[in-house]
This record gives sequence, C-alpha cells and structure tokens, in this order.
Amino acid sequence: MTYKFLLFDLDHTLLDFDAAEDVALSQLLNEEGVEDIQTYKNYYVPMNKALWKDLEQKKITKVELVNTRFEKLFAHFGIEKDGAYLAARYQFFLSKQGQIFPGVEDLLKNLIHQGYELYAATNGITTIQTGRLAQSGLAPYFNQVFISEQLQTQKPDALFYEKIGQQIAGFSKEKTLMIGDSLTADIQGGNNAGIATIWYNPHHLENHTQAKPTYEVDSYQALLELLDKL
Repeated sequence: MTYKFLLFDLDHTLLDFDAAEDVALSQLLNEEGVEDIQTYKNYYVPMNKALWKDLEQKKITKVELVNTRFEKLFAHFGIEKDGAYLAARYQFFLSKQGQIFPGVEDLLKNLIHQGYELYAATNGITTIQTGRLAQSGLAPYFNQVFISEQLQTQKPDALFYEKIGQQIAGFSKEKTLMIGDSLTADIQGGNNAGIATIWYNPHHLENHTQAKPTYEVDSYQALLELLDKL
C-alpha cells in the first residue's frame, strides 16, 4: 500500500451538493414568499459558484460571501433584504440535507476494510458541513473531519494541508492522497502542498487549469481499482 491517508473532498465528490442546494434554496425562497423560485435559482447558482471561486483566489472573505450572496440575489430582482439573516436561514435549511451519491457507503466501507485511514477535507461552513455529514450517515467513516472555517484557511492553500497534517498521528505527505472533483481547490491544493492527488471526474471534464492531478478516475469503482494497483 503506497498510500495510507486518504483526504476526501465532500461536495460533488461524496455528498450531492446540487441536490442539497436545490432543496434548501426552495425552502428559503418559499419562506420569503418568492413565487418564481426557479428564476431566482437560475440567477443564484452561477453567482454563488463565482463567489466561491473569488474566495479561492482571495478576492473576497468568507464573511463577505456568506453575508452578501442572498442580499445580492434579491437586489438583482429589485428587492432589499437582510443578507445576514437570509444566510442564517439558508444555513439552517442546508444543514438538514444529507444527500449522497449512489455507492458512497460501499466505497468508504471497502477502503476502511483495506486499512486506509479516511479523512474529510472540505471548504465550507462548519455548521452546514457537520450537519450534512450527520444527516448523510457518513460521519462515522472518517477518523476526523477538517473544515476550512475551523482551520481558518481553505483549499487550495498549502496551509490548509499543513494544519491537517499537524492533527493526524504519523502523518506523511508521501503516504497521503487528496481525492476530489475540483481542479482549482482539491487538485491545485494538493499541488501546492506537495501531496499526490486523484481527480474525481465522473463527467469527463477537460482540464483547462494549471492544476496537475497525479491520477484521474471517473467512478468509485475506478478509484478502488486504481488504489489496488498503487
């Protein structure tokens, strides 16, 4: 076994964020009396993704992202709202969502049976990610869950991985793999930290970034088969 410590991204890798976001947005917008919910979603989703990219590039802070995105959403439709209040309500709704992709539990059980140590390494808000993990039933599979808000640094910063390494007994970069779907966060983060990476790419996207994955897989079965060879 070349690697021992597997750092798993959560959203879009193990947790179905799109499904969770869709339900939570519907609940929030319905509570706010929005009639054309889909139109609001169509604006919010790409705007939110762009804000998270800005956070990765340190153009904005996490507080700015969280407290202004819903204010900006409603402002786009000519309505003034309290962004911080809406953020809190959305976090409540999202924290109750635990949707996972088919095959996730079998994957994690298999890896633990083979002797790997599993850790979650996620960018996100602590209350949301811990809540969703609890709802998903996946929390017991991880030795520890590392969340950017708690670490006060985020992927792709090398510091994010340095802080993780300080909390894992016997940690070695050479025996660690970062597994995730995001080239700019997970793979670039591994590159920055000197840690090998597996790009989980089920939709067969092309790499138009500077990130260089060590390995690439398109399914959980392919991931298991790859690890068997390493």
